[in-house]
Amino acid sequence: MKKTILDLSESKGCPIEVDSAISFVPFVEYLRGKVKEENTVKALLYKNALQEFESQISDEEDISLDNIYKFELLLEHMYACLSPALATEDTLAWGLCFPVQPITFYGTDLMYHLLETKNHDHSAYVVSKTPEEHHEERLRLLYSFILKKLYHFQSPVKTHQFHTGIKTDTGLQEFFHVQINTDFIDVKAKGDLPKLTIRELQQYLTDESGLNTLQRLLPLSLFEFRGISVLTVSDVTALYAVENIKKVRLTRSPGAEKASYAEVIQSLKTLVQNNNIHFDLFPFVRVNNKMVYGYVKGGSGVLFSVWGEQTLSPETFQQYAEGYAANPNSFYSPDILAESREMFPWLDKFIALGVRSLALMPVFYDHAVVGVLGMHTWAGETFDETTLSLLEPALDPIAQLLQVYIDEFNLEIENIIKEKYTSIQPSVQWKFNEAAWHHLHDKKKHLPVRNESIGFNNVYPFYGAIDIRNSTAERNSASKADLGLHLSMLEETLLSLRSYDQSSLIEEMLFNCKKWNGILKEGELNTTEENNLNIFLKEETTEYLRHVAQTQPGAKEMIQKYLEIMSSGNGEVYKNRHALEVSMQMINTAINNYFEAEKEKLQLTYPCYFEKFRTDGVEYDIYIGQSIAPDKPFSNFHLKNLRLWQLSSMTHVVRMMKQLLPDLPVKLSTTQLIFIHNHTIDISFRADERKFDVEGAYNIRYQMIKKRIDKVLIRGSQERLTQPDKLALIYFNRRDIEDYLPFVKYLQETGVLHADTEDLELEDLQGLSGLKALRVWVL
Repeated sequence: MKKTILDLSESKGCPIEVDSAISFVPFVEYLRGKVKEENTVKALLYKNALQEFESQISDEEDISLDNIYKFELLLEHMYACLSPALATEDTLAWGLCFPVQPITFYGTDLMYHLLETKNHDHSAYVVSKTPEEHHEERLRLLYSFILKKLYHFQSPVKTHQFHTGIKTDTGLQEFFHVQINTDFIDVKAKGDLPKLTIRELQQYLTDESGLNTLQRLLPLSLFEFRGISVLTVSDVTALYAVENIKKVRLTRSPGAEKASYAEVIQSLKTLVQNNNIHFDLFPFVRVNNKMVYGYVKGGSGVLFSVWGEQTLSPETFQQYAEGYAANPNSFYSPDILAESREMFPWLDKFIALGVRSLALMPVFYDHAVVGVLGMHTWAGETFDETTLSLLEPALDPIAQLLQVYIDEFNLEIENIIKEKYTSIQPSVQWKFNEAAWHHLHDKKKHLPVRNESIGFNNVYPFYGAIDIRNSTAERNSASKADLGLHLSMLEETLLSLRSYDQSSLIEEMLFNCKKWNGILKEGELNTTEENNLNIFLKEETTEYLRHVAQTQPGAKEMIQKYLEIMSSGNGEVYKNRHALEVSMQMINTAINNYFEAEKEKLQLTYPCYFEKFRTDGVEYDIYIGQSIAPDKPFSNFHLKNLRLWQLSSMTHVVRMMKQLLPDLPVKLSTTQLIFIHNHTIDISFRADERKFDVEGAYNIRYQMIKKRIDKVLIRGSQERLTQPDKLALIYFNRRDIEDYLPFVKYLQETGVLHADTEDLELEDLQGLSGLKALRVWVL
């Protein structure tokens, strides 16, 4: 045991003036009680201690701090009576303090080591609390003690505290639990105490201004304190580090993985108290029960550098990961440079990165491997098995965290499937959730399972279409050009082969080449003719040429060169079709990306169902109304906003296509069409087709109109309504278009649309008459 007077306050807070003195009287009363109630052999310990105290001190005797060591034997008896039987001085941080003052005068060597390091070596620690915070904390503890003793009020203020500091040499935090036992302190009032209610006491100890009120009602000068405090200090750094990992798991949010993992890595460094040791978390995620790459780099990134997609192909990674998951083993080496290259060839990649000590530990959740925890140092630093064992308490929280990431990965995959490949969009997800809950409820309650329809009534439809102009004609033209080139190259090759093969078959082949060339020059091929020509080029002639190559070695090189050109999908004989496909993909990708971004923006103003369709361009259906979002008020302003968006988005597409035109291999243009239907319709989910469709005969007519108006002509002419750089609005009744006219005028006045408009009547279509259109130039 150590005898040193250590004032822990120093600059940590303002001094608190109180009437206090050391007294053994409260502890003597404690011993007398223990002697009466203890029935085990420990009663002898208490009796012996009591005899010593009664022989050396008198009741009501105060002891000055300067004279405390005259009673060293009594202090030893206190330690013997209050410390755990199995505890030793080098493992227990225990001490005795002046009552209600931060002055320690007796304790174990370990306690003094902890306190002196924190109190005097300011260069070693950066303390997190300010002097003002320390002062307020001491006042709250002091008043909670007074209220407990004199008002029998158990305050919410805890007598134990947690202190934290940052070691300046490592930059890592350390946490200490300080337990102050005030059982051996008496407090007496020197005068009359004011009457206080429980509610008042609770308020004073919880409100920010309550402490000031307590100091006014119960000034500390009113009290005297006699006794001894017992102090126990515990290093709980490891406990805090593990708890912080658990907290990250519980409080993390999707999308904040980088910050969450950084906090976890810092907690692991705190756990081992070494900032030179680095960690990596490598979760195992699966798609269709096959290992795939995750997208979160947790830690230094060494494991991602060795096993990541920049190093391994997906197939190789899957092979390695599956093999490891089938036989997960730990690996540890204090120096991987000394390991056998033959036994561990995969260490070469770690060595190339500069790793020195390395440990790889499989992480299990529910008996399944969910990832790997990596621990390493760079050259010049090592760690041993003792450091490795410090990670044991963190393995379960790490496993739970990795499982959370795996669950979030799976959920993100499911959400993408719902959003991109099914009709279950976020705006209507609630309706499917409701139906699924009803189905589950009936199933669990053994009730007849209801076939619940999912539909939305009285929704406003919005339809738009962007079409690639003359796409069919462009395809035919590209196909003819490529097929003509193919025939020419074939004919040239066959003519060169005449010197090697004088059979009648080659003459028949040449005849067919000339015949197909003539057909191509006459006009467009129908589907049957195009199929027959492809069979001739890809099957009949190819088999013949391979036969000649086998029988005539001199012709083999010439034939091989021709066949290689023909087999390449991006070769010379496919260049026109390939250029057209690239151009169409560029257009569709640009339009799709634009509407994907716009769809997200529209959901912010009011939830709506937004579905796109890929044709030779892009079409979309939007449905909006109160039934889609019952909890959000729907008004006419939401309709106005969507009408203006519909016009603006089409003009944006026109301008976007103008900017894209110089980069297109084939110069294509688009046409823009909006069908206006300013009346509500009903839609329902068709389980057989996994899509929403209209309900009722009147609503089906709306769907029929959409399918027939894309190539409609202007009445009395052969001119198509839809034209490049123009926006066409089709409607039936004048009152329908009137809701759009203010927005058309707005776009004209802002220089987006041309000032002139065309009011047009359209040709009758099958089952449809009376269609009209407004057409306007996009500037």
